[in-house]
Amino acid sequence: MKILVVEDDAALLRAVTAGFQQRGYEVAQATTFQDAWLRIAMGTFSVLVLDIMLPGGTGIDLCKKVRQRGIVTPILMLTARDAIEDRVYGLEAGADDYLVKPFAFEELVARVQALSRRPPIIAPAVEEYHDLVVDLSSRAVRRSGQEIELTAKEFSLLELFLQKRGKVVDRAMIISHVWDENYDPASNTVEVLVRRLREKIDDRFEPRLIHTLRGVGYKFGA
Repeated sequence: MKILVVEDDAALLRAVTAGFQQRGYEVAQATTFQDAWLRIAMGTFSVLVLDIMLPGGTGIDLCKKVRQRGIVTPILMLTARDAIEDRVYGLEAGADDYLVKPFAFEELVARVQALSRRPPIIAPAVEEYHDLVVDLSSRAVRRSGQEIELTAKEFSLLELFLQKRGKVVDRAMIISHVWDENYDPASNTVEVLVRRLREKIDDRFEPRLIHTLRGVGYKFGA
C-alpha cells in the first residue's frame, strides 16, 4: 500500500514516514501545497494524509482540488485545532476522516488501514451534455461526433464548467481550479482561455454552451 504524507513539519514528517515504512508501507512525501498536488496528479495512492497548514495553500483547499478533479482516493486530515468547525470544514471539503495533533501513531495507522479497506468509489469516466462527450480518463473530447483537441488548461476549464453547469462560474473559481497560486491577477488570461475554449467547442456548433454574464462571470448550458 502506498501512502502520500503531506506535512511541513520536518521532524513529524520523518517520524510518520519511518513508522509507516517499518510496517511495510510505501511512503511518498510532500511539504508544500504545490508539491503535494503534483504528486497526487501524477501518482496513484491508497490513502492521502494531509496536514491543514501548508506553505502555498491549505490542506482543505488541496482536498477540494483533489475532489474537484474527480480523484476519489481516501483522505485523512491532520489538524492542530480541535474546534468542531475545523473538522466540519475538512469533511465538507471531501475528507474522509481527521485526526487531531498530537496523536498516537498507532491510531494514525489504524485510521489509515480502515480507510484503505473501504471499497473504491467509481467516479464516472465519461461526462455527456447535449452533444458534447468528455472522457475524463483519456481526456478525449467530442462534439457532434467531431474530435476536439484541448490543451491541459482548456480541459481543466471545461471540467469546471461541466461540474458547475447551470451555475455561475466567476473568475476566482476559474483561477483556483486552473492555475492555483501561479496566476497574475493583473492579466487577462482567464478571458483568453475562455475565448479559446469557446472557439473550439462552441463556434462551429449549435446550441452555444458557454455564455458570458457581464460583470458576473460565465454560465455553461444549452
